[in-house]
Amino acid sequence: QVQLVESVGGSVQAAGSLRLSCAASGDTYSTKYMGWFRQAPGKEREGVAAIYSGTFEKLILYADYADSVKGRFPIPRDKNTVYLQMNSLEPEDTDMYYCAADPSPRTVLEYRDYHSWGQGTQVTVSS
Repeated sequence: QVQLVESVGGSVQAAGSLRLSCAASGDTYSTKYMGWFRQAPGKEREGVAAIYSGTFEKLILYADYADSVKGRFPIPRDKNTVYLQMNSLEPEDTDMYYCAADPSPRTVLEYRDYHSWGQGTQVTVSS
């Protein structure tokens, strides 16, 4: 069992930046993959960014991004804490953001493949 605690989101104007964090505790084996997902009311949850952390002789980090955020939302990771650095925010980025973790999701940005979730945090971008 892994527990995920997200930082508080916030409100920001378009073109601004915001940083979310998610700290994992408990069964850290389940945190090989950690990711961020977002969901608007009445819409399906979508993958934003995810990062794999593993070791094979040395630390390996590999990240994947949704096309809509590529180049804007890097996903740095420090052991069992993952961040979402949201830059050049747009009103379309307004959503509830969720942190998730899983040892081996079949598809890295597919929310159905993740079994541990944070409580969610609201991000609002005004024009």
